[in-house]
Amino acid sequence: MTPQHKPTRRPGRLRRAVIAGSVALTLSAGGATAWALDRFVVQHVAIADVSAYEASQNSAAGTTTADTAADAAATAITTDTSYSAGDTNISISTVTTGTGDSTVTYYVADVVLDDATTLQSAFANNSFGENITETTSAIAADNNAVFAINGDYYGFRDTGIVIRNGVVFRDEGARQGLAFYRDGTVKVYDETTTTADQLIADGVWNTLSFGPSLLDNGEVAAGIEDVEVDTNFGNHSIQGEQPRTAVGVIDGNHLVFVVVDGRSPGYSAGVTMTGLAEIMQGLGATTAYNIDGGGSSTMYFNGSLVNNPLGENKERGTSDILYIAG
Repeated sequence: MTPQHKPTRRPGRLRRAVIAGSVALTLSAGGATAWALDRFVVQHVAIADVSAYEASQNSAAGTTTADTAADAAATAITTDTSYSAGDTNISISTVTTGTGDSTVTYYVADVVLDDATTLQSAFANNSFGENITETTSAIAADNNAVFAINGDYYGFRDTGIVIRNGVVFRDEGARQGLAFYRDGTVKVYDETTTTADQLIADGVWNTLSFGPSLLDNGEVAAGIEDVEVDTNFGNHSIQGEQPRTAVGVIDGNHLVFVVVDGRSPGYSAGVTMTGLAEIMQGLGATTAYNIDGGGSSTMYFNGSLVNNPLGENKERGTSDILYIAG
């Protein structure tokens, strides 16, 4: 499923993996450097065994964890593989559109769940905290996942509402979030107008805190090219043609996940935020939400990497995934 074409390697943007070097070069010695290293590089483990913590919380609560407008002639769609278990079905396709340096390659997972709680989340190293990373494939393997995508990289920031598998891990509302409910409903919401406890009471199973929302009632959301998810040190713009990951809602318990490869001219240039919204719209989603992209954009299926991150077949570590266990 991984594309065989290997384009000329192109350096990616400086990202979190080189923050330590950036800090040493850009900040004055002493307290400022120590603060930045501590905030963005040093691991801070708040919960060392997430599985045990979730089990204890669920037990206490009495619950169980149960620029794509190219001509159609220039678009190639290949269904790579599928998976079925009971009423859960996963179908993965590769889509290539455009030509030359405008070529875009993306991967679509059409997922029908038997139950909303079948879609779960897992943290890198089974730990919750800041700057804890592991590749999507490694986290997926640790959790016996048949399918996984990268999450929202919650560990790069200390804000946002983080609810995973029905358990609250953080309650610091800051931006547009995405909430997956136990009844199969998925909604974009304003984190600053509610609390994690209220969301749990309303039946929320998982949340993502990144954004922006891409579609409003099936229409491309206004202003999505101007959104800044983070403004803190070490963050980079999410605008322009980039690798992307998005989640879309087609119907109750019917989701679509998209990973767009990018920064690899001739193989995949990436897409703008509007381009990503149009992809989701074309797939029939009525609600869609952008999550962490760039080198983090990863899709995993049945033991293998599906996409080709940055055209180098090399994953970058992330802090969390969404997955379906095999």
